[in-house]
Amino acid sequence: MSIELPILLLALALSFLVGGSLGLLGGGGSILTMPILLYVLGMEAHQAIGMSLIVVGATSAAALVAHARGGRVRWRTGLLFGATSMASAFLAGRASQHVSGKALILAFGAMMLITGLAMMRKRREAAPGATGEGRWSRLILQGLGVGSITGFVGAGGGFVVVPALALLGGLSMREAIGTSLLVIAMNSAAGLAGHLGNLHVPYGLAAGVTTMAIVGSVVGGSLAGRVRQDVLRRAFAWFVIVMAVFLLSQEVPRAAGLQVALVDDWPWILGGVSVPLLLGSIDLVRSRGGRQPMNRIETTAATKETTNRAEEGSISTS
Repeated sequence: MSIELPILLLALALSFLVGGSLGLLGGGGSILTMPILLYVLGMEAHQAIGMSLIVVGATSAAALVAHARGGRVRWRTGLLFGATSMASAFLAGRASQHVSGKALILAFGAMMLITGLAMMRKRREAAPGATGEGRWSRLILQGLGVGSITGFVGAGGGFVVVPALALLGGLSMREAIGTSLLVIAMNSAAGLAGHLGNLHVPYGLAAGVTTMAIVGSVVGGSLAGRVRQDVLRRAFAWFVIVMAVFLLSQEVPRAAGLQVALVDDWPWILGGVSVPLLLGSIDLVRSRGGRQPMNRIETTAATKETTNRAEEGSISTS
């Protein structure tokens, strides 16, 4: 496929943000990847889903390394969740080949909207070790659902995996983010296998996009312990909601057979909105939280609390 150089450079720059979102949040990669492939590079829906699985799967695997080195991956929980979702991802990938491209794009737009609304909600963490039999069964069922989403619309499902691991798996939020990358990589591989019979991907372009996304994931992973993720998550959620509204406003009238004035400058809208929004959110986080790393802040707070307790003890003793 022939792509103009400015469009290609924009797609590569946006791919860097795809990796950054995965490295920082453990999700959101496919939510950015699909619009890039559909509207910036002009791919057909089935082709975009297959390439999205390649990009998101490889990028998640690369981002996983930094989180594993930082001790933020719970391998047993991740492998169990991933194994249960791989089967449904494969079957959903096979089934999606018999669904029209318009229906897949509409499904993805709806998934984007749900994703944005879900990310706006404050995530609760389960108590450590709270992984009773009921929780494990719900975790397995949710794994099957996540796999279906991955195979059908090419979404890694990190926005579902992270809260599921935190609430049902008993993981801390940082562990849930790191472990979700293992699950996303496994799901993407299974979903891609389900698309192999109908996969026509420009592998040179896929390699370029994936490389930039991997670089972004490394940067995002290195910042994972330094950035206030609650603020960043809300900014990213608003971006996803805006993108979903844009996508659905274009695709719903087309599906209904209505003539609408389609946006011709999608590539520049994507670039113009996403870059300042994500970079601005990071700047907001740095200005509100300071430049001090989060782990150092937590350590300082713990030290102060210990000191205060010691002082109270000495006062009561005297």
